[in-house]
Amino acid sequence: MKIEAEWMRGGTSKCWVFEAGHLGEDTSLDSLLPRVFGSPDSRQIDGVGGATSTTSKAMILHRPDEDDIDVDFTFAQVGIEEAAVDWGSNCGNCSAVVGLYAIEKGWVVPNGDVTKIVTRNTNTGQVIVQRVATPAGALPIVPEAQMPGVPFPGYRVGLGFQDPAGKTTGALLPTGSATDTITAGGTRWTVSMVDAGAPVVIVRAEDLGLDPARYESWQAGVELQLETLEQIRRQAAVRMRLAATTATAARAIPKLAIASAPVPAETGSDLNVMMLSMGRPHPALAITGSIALTLAARTPGTVLHGITGGTHGAALKLRTPAGVLETWTEENDGGLLVGVDRTARTIATTVIHLPEALGSAAEESLAGATR
Repeated sequence: MKIEAEWMRGGTSKCWVFEAGHLGEDTSLDSLLPRVFGSPDSRQIDGVGGATSTTSKAMILHRPDEDDIDVDFTFAQVGIEEAAVDWGSNCGNCSAVVGLYAIEKGWVVPNGDVTKIVTRNTNTGQVIVQRVATPAGALPIVPEAQMPGVPFPGYRVGLGFQDPAGKTTGALLPTGSATDTITAGGTRWTVSMVDAGAPVVIVRAEDLGLDPARYESWQAGVELQLETLEQIRRQAAVRMRLAATTATAARAIPKLAIASAPVPAETGSDLNVMMLSMGRPHPALAITGSIALTLAARTPGTVLHGITGGTHGAALKLRTPAGVLETWTEENDGGLLVGVDRTARTIATTVIHLPEALGSAAEESLAGATR
């Protein structure tokens, strides 16, 4: 079995990008993707996965019939130790590859110094307006845009999430309250549960015994409390109506964020943040999670509004393990865009080989495309 694919970096994540037509309509992606990625195996040694949550991701693209949407895309978080696929959320970092892919494949023709590509995430129904830098009406020959957490440059991509509140649960505050109390590990925790970009449950760093003045020590402190944090996250999943029971809560959603105010000397950020991804500290920050944090900071009564005082303007600077990430908000056609700038680039164009006959439709599609 052979499958065409692109290997791309979007923001601080890597993902394999497939066109829906290359996978075949009769192929079960819940079976195909884990085998392609080499799961279950903590090394993913016999597949294309990178053995971390930020590198075990797939994007499936197709061109819709609607005139107002350029590209539809579906995000898949592929399990590593489990042969499973989580379809319950989107990846903001990987979303940055969609607009670039559309330009590189000729789906969208560059127009002016910045080309707008209207994309839609099918996991959540979220419309993301992407703005790719195309000076003089073309992608630069050599990408030169830099971003925190990535040592090499890529093409600049602005991601504007259009009216992102409640796309998964139906409400910005799924429980109807700006704060709630959850009991886990024998302790009562005051948290905020917010749905924008992705569902997120927010915990104060100080409540976990983490020192805001020693952000570099947070990871070690968080590692010691992963079991309790997972209990909080699973209970939040039930409260947000994302799962019927804590046992059935998905690994990918809700995300959990730990936050504090920066110490006065740290003038380069408005907020210290560490987020968990698939049960482990994220090496940077989930972009969909940053959208939720941005709206949470703007919402009176939330944990983040209490930390920031709601005094920031259109931009919010979030300190992450990879550096400071800045989000922005702007009015757009009577709605609200909440966004962030990323970089993206194509790493490889390839054909993935599978020895098993998981289905012939994908191979037939490839054969037809190369005739």
